[in-house]
Amino acid sequence: MPGEEIIGPPDGRAVPRFAGPDTFARLPRLQDVSGADVVIAGIPFDSGVSYRPGARFGPGAVRAGSKLLRPYHPGLDANPFGARQVVDAGDIAANPFDIPEAIDSVERGAREILDGADHLIAIGGDHTIALPLLRATAARHGPVALVHFDAHLDTWDTYFGAPYTHGTPFRRAVEEGLLALDASAHAGIRGPLYAYADLTEDKELGFATVTTADVARYGTDQAIDRIRSRVGDRPVYVSVDIDVLDPAHAPGTGTPEPGGLTTRELQMILRGFTGLNLVGADVVEVAPAYDHAELTALAAANVAYEFLGLFALRAGG
Repeated sequence: MPGEEIIGPPDGRAVPRFAGPDTFARLPRLQDVSGADVVIAGIPFDSGVSYRPGARFGPGAVRAGSKLLRPYHPGLDANPFGARQVVDAGDIAANPFDIPEAIDSVERGAREILDGADHLIAIGGDHTIALPLLRATAARHGPVALVHFDAHLDTWDTYFGAPYTHGTPFRRAVEEGLLALDASAHAGIRGPLYAYADLTEDKELGFATVTTADVARYGTDQAIDRIRSRVGDRPVYVSVDIDVLDPAHAPGTGTPEPGGLTTRELQMILRGFTGLNLVGADVVEVAPAYDHAELTALAAANVAYEFLGLFALRAGG
């Protein structure tokens, strides 16, 4: 918003960070500003989970974990809250008993936000919500390059016959033409599968994959290079399932898989996305009932902070 004063969080040296608004990083609420460039919204929905429930409480936990964030990001030399007007829009309500209706509600809420802002960062909630978020993003930008951080592929056709779950959003997104498949990739994939066909079917859909083992063997720089060369200059949507991290770093999630990325590795890879045409993002699957010492909530809050830093750089800040 050129010419308008940017309102940020209260100064943590004047108002202690454990005080102040219960918004993400104590940012202003959407209704408290005349307009916003980047909007953070919670989506407290977990009816699509297949194992541990509880991600409906993720947005609140991530907001609590975000209170430690400060206004300058030295890793990116960016001002995540100062380059653009960033606000917290509260939560997008979704029916917990009707998944298709919930998906429609999330899509409507995301479209309404994007009608008045440049970018949306969503805090889940389970990974089912990625589908309506991609619908809203693709409606504005056309098919997007998806960079999907996760232990799991999330490209099953159905689960127990259900077409909309947290394990199916990207199969549906392919079918709906929301993705630029020649530019999309999974990162952090690992763990046991039901069959080898899980891998072959995913490859047939068109995704490239950077596994956790690839990162362990060849480092974060190669992972960054592979992803950047894959997405090119396409509009990019980044979706982070917090279970991409090892349970040692993020125990509070619905389907934990040993052998994941470290929090530092994920941060380094995300910081390697400077200059990409990032248009939207989410961080999902934080289930605070299984967390301890806020490890998972802190990690997820910092993922959102990395997104804000990338958006700030795009704005010249």
